[in-house]
This record gives sequence, C-alpha cells and structure tokens, in this order.
Amino acid sequence: MADSIEDAVSQALEDAPARNFRETVDLAVNLRDLDLNDPSNRVDDEVVLPAGTGQETHIVVIAEGETALRAEDVADDVLSGDDLSDLASEENDAKDLADETDFFIAEADMMQDVASNLGRILGPRGKMPTPLQPDDDVVETVNRMKNTVQIRSGDRRTFHTRVGAEDMTADEISDNIDVIVRRLEADLEKGPLNIDGIYVKTTMGPSVEVPV
Repeated sequence: MADSIEDAVSQALEDAPARNFRETVDLAVNLRDLDLNDPSNRVDDEVVLPAGTGQETHIVVIAEGETALRAEDVADDVLSGDDLSDLASEENDAKDLADETDFFIAEADMMQDVASNLGRILGPRGKMPTPLQPDDDVVETVNRMKNTVQIRSGDRRTFHTRVGAEDMTADEISDNIDVIVRRLEADLEKGPLNIDGIYVKTTMGPSVEVPV
C-alpha cells in the first residue's frame, strides 16, 4: 500500500495505460459495519473539491425573473415554471435532462413545483434540486457547485465518486481525496472504523489502495 494519499494517486496515474481520451480519476470507497438498509446510515452528501473536479459539471437552474437572468450567464440551462409543466408531460425529455445534469438548483419558492412536476424523475436519481434561498447569490452558488461532487452509497457497501482528471497534478487530486475522506470520517457513525478500504484509479486504469 502507498505511504500517502499523494503516493497512491501518483501510482494510479503512472499505471494508467495511454488512452485516446481524457480519463477521469475516481475514488472507490468500501464501507463496513453499517446497516445500509437503514437510510439514516447511508452516505448522502455533497463535497466541494478544493482543486475542482477537472471535468465539466452540467448545472440546471430553475428560477424566474432576475435570478433566471443572472443564472443564464453561468448555468448550462435555466428552466422556468412553464418549462417544468412542459417537462411533466414529456417524461422521456425529463429523464434525458435528469441523466445529463449533475446538479439542479431551484429557487426555494419553486421547490414545490419541482416536486410535483419532476419529483418522480429526479427523486429516484438523487437529483432533487439544491434550494436557492432569497439571500443566496445564484452566480456564486452555481460556481461553487461546478466544483462539487456527490458522495452517495445508497444501500451498497461500495460506492464511487469523481476526484479529478488525469491531467491534474497528484497533489491536486490528493487534496480532493483528503477532503472527501475527512468528510466521511466525520459523518460515519464510527468514523474511520466504518471504512473498509479506499481505492483510487483512472477510468480504465488499475486501482491503488489509498492509506487512511
């Protein structure tokens, strides 16, 4: 096993075979001693990566008025209340949008409309929007979420999350991993004792165990 997180990342990057596309760097986390049939024991969080994700993050804002206008400069798409109604009757379009979008952000007073129109699509995918409160800056929120990843176990003991891209430095990727590990240790009932192992790998490369 590598002596440090950065050593593990460096080895994973070195061991990755050359590909004709830009690979992501992913983290696999194995949990133990948790009853994941109980939703309260599951990992379900969002983490802002200090060095960014290294990839494009697709963000959709659901808003009206001035907030919608400001969001157009930073979000990939902006939906109005009328758009929600249209999507509710076009289930295939709604599913496509949900699958291609990393994060949804919605004005707080539109969350009920989102739930009634798209809840059945977004809910099972873990894509219900982050509420945007009246005092929140939509531009700042979108920019922050561009560097955000989801860590979600569901009822499985092993889950994956993106921690970077192959052209980022090992130091940058290890900083991202460190933040995720610290969050997990803080959130899990028994902290590090609930972690059975953590591994880092490029999309197509071999995995390397990360010391924790």
